Amino acid sequence: MTAGVSLNRRRVVVTGMGALTPLGHTVKETWENALNGRSGVDRISLFDLTDCPVTIAGEVKNFDVTRAVGPYHPSPETTVTQAANSKEARKMGRFIHLSLAAGLDAYGDSGLEAHRSKIDPARIGVNIGVGMGGLPEISDVYDDLITKGYKRITPFFIPSVIPNLAAGHLSILLNIQGPNLCNVTACSSSAHSIGESFRQIVRGDADIMFAGGGEAVVCKLGIGGFASMRALSTRNEEPARASRPFDKDRDGFVMGEGSAILVLEEYEHAKQRGAKIYGEIKGYGLSGDAYHMTTPSPEGEGGRRAMEMALKDSQLNPEQIGYINAHGTSTPAGDVEEARAIARLFPKGSEHLHISSTKSMTGHLLGAAGAIECIFSLLAIRDGKIPPTINLENLDARCAELGLDFTANQAVEKRLDYALSNSFGFGGTNASLIVGRI
Repeated sequence: MTAGVSLNRRRVVVTGMGALTPLGHTVKETWENALNGRSGVDRISLFDLTDCPVTIAGEVKNFDVTRAVGPYHPSPETTVTQAANSKEARKMGRFIHLSLAAGLDAYGDSGLEAHRSKIDPARIGVNIGVGMGGLPEISDVYDDLITKGYKRITPFFIPSVIPNLAAGHLSILLNIQGPNLCNVTACSSSAHSIGESFRQIVRGDADIMFAGGGEAVVCKLGIGGFASMRALSTRNEEPARASRPFDKDRDGFVMGEGSAILVLEEYEHAKQRGAKIYGEIKGYGLSGDAYHMTTPSPEGEGGRRAMEMALKDSQLNPEQIGYINAHGTSTPAGDVEEARAIARLFPKGSEHLHISSTKSMTGHLLGAAGAIECIFSLLAIRDGKIPPTINLENLDARCAELGLDFTANQAVEKRLDYALSNSFGFGGTNASLIVGRI
């Protein structure tokens, strides 16, 4: 597994985390609720549900972007006390609001504030993946255009919806002058952002990267679009039981929203400043199905190749992986194909693997999913606890025949050294990340 991998390459660790999800406004709250098997899915409150075919989603409730998060002093001239005041907030889409709050929480958690005077801002970068950008804002402005005319289009419309503006705003707030990127690869967006940020540091292009994702498309157009594809669960009367990966009665995914940002840092740089270290990014793999716009390739072949590449990159053997946070969206085809790919790549998986899909609790955060699931994987290693797949009442027979453990309904205590997280997206795009104990 070591061919083509330098044994002396720069190591990358995680020194900060921030998250806002349907399970909580902090990493701590989100993690505790995940371990307790709580669902963040409920009846939609963000818009009028009249004529909406799907009325459930995982929302970040009671969120206010103007809440205090500082003060931070990323440069002598700048003090950041909040993500945005009420005037500035109107110039940003909700996905930017969520991303800024998570990014600033990650910054505070990293302890970088005390060392900024010694760190070249050009050695710090940001890559926040976003799958769809400001869809609710596009919908609202279009309604204004049709009913009130061109003069009612706000001049802040375009900056409020462009996907890379989440990274742009965070870079301005924190004086981040290094690589400034946004991966847009559907539901793999934030996993790719973490993986590409990892590579930026390995290559020496940066010493610190803010990496993750943000998404907020719980709106009539977003829900209606996915519902018309028959991709969403219609279990409207039982919101908490609607997302049920690997269960035989699953009927589609549940839309979620949120943001999760990780601070990635070169190991020696982190060690020198005495940083708290959550774990290490060990490997990254990516692939394309080249098969179908929305349906995964048979036997999950594309996803299998991404996992295989991540294993090769990490210089690990399959038997060393103790946990897989599955993409597991609760769709009829996707869950089975992913399970088959895992079984093929991990032939002894029944002996050493636990698998779970935390989307059973958060819903599917689309472009932000990979980032929160990478955080879950790191915390599973840190705490020796694997979050469950809730609502797994009757395992699909095609999954059961593989002999794998899908961690049904209850968290499991287990010492872990390495975990793998999968993210797959429309267009056949796949990303796998391997994290490990430092």
